[in-house]
Amino acid sequence: MAFVEFRDVRKVYAMGEVEVAAVDGMTFSIERGEFVVVVGPSGAGKTTLLNMLGGMDVPTSGSILLDGRDVSGFSAKELTYYRRYDIGFVFQFYNLVQNLTALENVELASQICKDPLPAADVLRQVGLGHRLDNFPAQLSGGEQQRVAIARALAKNPKLLLADEPTGALDYQTGKAILKLLQDTCRSAGKTCVLITHNAAFTAIADRVVRIREGRAASVETNARPLSADVLEW
Repeated sequence: MAFVEFRDVRKVYAMGEVEVAAVDGMTFSIERGEFVVVVGPSGAGKTTLLNMLGGMDVPTSGSILLDGRDVSGFSAKELTYYRRYDIGFVFQFYNLVQNLTALENVELASQICKDPLPAADVLRQVGLGHRLDNFPAQLSGGEQQRVAIARALAKNPKLLLADEPTGALDYQTGKAILKLLQDTCRSAGKTCVLITHNAAFTAIADRVVRIREGRAASVETNARPLSADVLEW
C-alpha cells in the first residue's frame, strides 16, 4: 500500500443552485519519503487537494488514505488530531505570530505535538541559529519562510504540505527555500507535497502529479531529480 492514496476523490461545492466539482474523480498515490510536486493552472483543483489531504476539508466522495488510515472517514475531532500530529503546513505567506521571536514561533507549534523536535535545533538546521531571538519584523522574507518551515518540521509530522512556498519571495530566495525543502525532506526521510503553478519545479521532484480540471491528468516519476540549486525558471 502506498503512503498516500487518493481513490476516485470528488469535492463538490454548491454555488447557489449550481454544483461545481473542484475535484472530480482524482486518483493517484505517493510513496513514503518522496518529494512530490503537484502542478497545474489556477482553478485546476490544487488547493482543494491540499485542503483535503491536510484535513482542512473533507471529500464529497471517494477515499483519502495516509499511512493506511482513511482520513476521509475521520470525525471532526479525529481531523483536529490529524492536523495537529500528522501534518506540517508551509504556506505562501508565512503566518508567523508577530509578537513572538523565531524560537517562540517554532515552540508554539511544537507544544501541541506528541513527539516534537527541539525548536532551537530545527532552527539551526534551517540556517537560523543566529536568529533565534529575532521577531518576524526583523527578518527578511526568506528568513521568515525558514522559520515557517522550521515550525512545520518541529512538529515531526508524517507529511509536510507546502502551498506555493516561494510565491512571496524573489528568485534567488525562492531557489534557496526550494533547496532547503528538498534537502531537509531527504535528510529527515519526510514525505513532502509541494503545490505550485510553476511547471519548472517538476524537475526537482521524485514524483510529479499534473492536475487538470479536477483530475490527476498524469503521474510521473523522475529517475534523476535535479538539485533545486541548479533549477532555473
